[in-house]
Amino acid sequence: MQLAEHQPVFHGKFGEGTVLALTETTATVQFTSVGLKRVALSFLHTDADTAAAASAARRLHAEAASSVHGQLHGLPKIEATPFQWCDPKSIPPRRWLYGNHFVRRFTSTTVAPGGVGKSSLLIIEALAMVTGRPLLGIKPAAPLRVWYWNGEDPLEETERRIAAACLHFRIAREELEGLFIDSGRATEIVIAEQTRSGFSITRPVADALTETIRKNKIDVSILDPFVSTHRVTENDNNAIDGVAKQFGKIADATNSAIELVHHVRKTGGAKVTVEDGRGAVALLAAARSARVLNAMTGDEAAKAGVKTPRRFFSVENGKANMAPPPEKADWYQLVSVALGNGDGGLLDNGDHVAVVTPWTFPDVMDGIGGSEVERAFAAISASRWRKNSQSAAWVGIPVAEALGLDLTDPAHKAKVVGMLKTWIGSKALRVVKAFDEKRMEREYVEVADASGGGSISSSSEEGDDGAE
Repeated sequence: MQLAEHQPVFHGKFGEGTVLALTETTATVQFTSVGLKRVALSFLHTDADTAAAASAARRLHAEAASSVHGQLHGLPKIEATPFQWCDPKSIPPRRWLYGNHFVRRFTSTTVAPGGVGKSSLLIIEALAMVTGRPLLGIKPAAPLRVWYWNGEDPLEETERRIAAACLHFRIAREELEGLFIDSGRATEIVIAEQTRSGFSITRPVADALTETIRKNKIDVSILDPFVSTHRVTENDNNAIDGVAKQFGKIADATNSAIELVHHVRKTGGAKVTVEDGRGAVALLAAARSARVLNAMTGDEAAKAGVKTPRRFFSVENGKANMAPPPEKADWYQLVSVALGNGDGGLLDNGDHVAVVTPWTFPDVMDGIGGSEVERAFAAISASRWRKNSQSAAWVGIPVAEALGLDLTDPAHKAKVVGMLKTWIGSKALRVVKAFDEKRMEREYVEVADASGGGSISSSSEEGDDGAE
C-alpha cells in the first residue's frame, strides 16, 4: 500500500527511516543510513515521547489494517488527497498546439453536417501543423507530427486532398516528414464494442493505438469520423462516455492531442450548434474544446454580396449563446484546384479537388472614412428619402451615388444596407414618420444632427437598428 508523501520518521534496526509502503506484516522503508529496506512491522517504532509520533504510529497500523481489509473484501483503494498549496506561477499552462482547439493531453471535437468541408479543413490544419506555416492564419509554435486517419474514404482520396493543398499553398515534399495518413478501409481503429453482455473497451486496440502514437512521437491525432472508431450505440450516453474518456486517457498517456470529428443530427435546415452532434451528448462533455461548422446561409450571402454561398462556411467555437455574429466568426472558402492527373486529351478529365482557404467576411465600413460619411450625409440631407428599400425614393440611392457604388451589384447593395443599419443603430441617422404627398404616413430617414431645416417630422422612431 503506497503512502502519501511527508510520512513521519520511524526507527528500526537500521536507524531512522521513512515508511513508503505497507503490507499486512511488512513495511518498505527508506533508511537514512542504508537506503531502501523491507522490514517486519514489529521492528518499527516511533518516538513515543511526542503525541505526534504516537498518532503517526497509530495511523501507520490503521492504514495497514485498512489495506488488508480492502484486499480481503475486494474493495478498491480510494483515498482523498489533501490539497497542497503551490505558487500559481508554478502551475504549467495548458499546452495548446494550434490555436485554441488542439491541446496536449486532451480530446477535442469538430461537429459539422456532411459536405460542408470539415475533412478538407482538418487536412489543411494538419498540413499547417506539420509545416509550421500559417496556412489558415494560425501559426503553430513549432512544426508538429500529425496523424490523419479517415475511417470512411480510401487512402487515395486523402492523398488527392493533400496533393491539391500542396499545389495551392506551394508545400514542398520535404516539409511533410511529420505527416502520417491512414484509411479505416485498411487500418481499422475500433476501441470499443457493445454486445448483449454490455459495453467494453477493446483493450488490444486501445493499447496498440497508444503504442503507435508513442512510437511515432505523434503530437496530434485526427480521427475522422468518431463513429468509425467504435461499435456502440450512439444514443447510449454511458457507452459514448466510456469511449470518449478512453480517448482522453490515451491523449493523457501519450502527452498528445486527439481530435474526434463528429457528424450531426438533422436540424431541418437550422444552423448547427455543438449540441447538435449526433447521438449522446457525452462526447461533447468529455471534449476540452468543441467547434461547429456551418455553411453560409442565403441571408449571410446577401449581406456579404456572395453569389455562390455553397463555397463558404464558418467555424465557431463553443455553444450557441456564445457564438459571434457572422461577420465576426472565422470564415473559410473552398477553392477548386486541378491536380493535372488527366490523360491530356481535349477534355480535362483530371481531378479537381476543393481546398480550404481563409476568407474574411466583408466589413460594411471598410473604406468608409470621415469624408465618405460627410458626402453620404450631405446627399441624404439634400432631399426626403424613404426607409423602405423598395421605394423609388429609398435612402440608399443617394448614399450609393455619393460613394460611387452600383446598387445592381449585390455586394454593393449589401454594403449600402449594412452602412445604413450601422448609422441608424448608432443614431447618426434617425427614422421619422411623416406624410407623403398623398397624405399617407411613411418612414423617412434623416441625419440626426442636420442643421437648418431640422426634422421633417416631430415623430421620431427610436431604437430602429436597420434599414428595410
